[in-house]
Amino acid sequence: MNNPATILVVTAVEAEKEAVLRGLAGSSKFEVIAAGVGSAAAASRTAKELASGHYAWVISAGIGGGFPGHAETETLVIADRIIAADLGSETPDGFLSVDELGFGSSVIQTPEEIVHGFAHKLQAAGITAAIGPILTVSTTTGTKEKAEALAARIPGAAAEGMEGFGAARAAADFDLPVLEIRAISNSVGPRDREAWKIPEALRALETASSILTEVLT
Repeated sequence: MNNPATILVVTAVEAEKEAVLRGLAGSSKFEVIAAGVGSAAAASRTAKELASGHYAWVISAGIGGGFPGHAETETLVIADRIIAADLGSETPDGFLSVDELGFGSSVIQTPEEIVHGFAHKLQAAGITAAIGPILTVSTTTGTKEKAEALAARIPGAAAEGMEGFGAARAAADFDLPVLEIRAISNSVGPRDREAWKIPEALRALETASSILTEVLT
């Protein structure tokens, strides 16, 4: 049985998991898993973990793309809203979210006080951290046009990833608060693998994880 104060951190892949673990430095308050890529994998594995024990929080953590002007490479984004950006329908007049269709909600809020407290601690440590919507997508953005369309549809969009909404949806089903943290490895838009900074983003994720212990324990 897990400690009632255990905080579940959900990453997509092992490299992200290892970065988080290095930052946490053996803290017994956290359990870290690599759930797999995509919202469905994150939701399924998070729900399985939550059903097996007692947790106080869920955190979706990993690297991701940053929207130019909002989050540059090697910086961090903390979600104020976790948004399933492609959950809805295309129409002749444009995209309609499930909210607009009346089929549910594509938005999960994060706790404002904790989000701002975390960002303040990161900035006090000299780490650039933005607060804004983090978009969950099934297909990562690869063109300027798609990036601009997302930014226009979701003002202030700061980053995109592939797992946040899935983990957040599972957390909500268990009435648990959720955070999402993305360390920015590349810009959202045209794919330029040579410009990606994955090792640097993983180091930023490690640093952010070390400060988590001051925020939630």
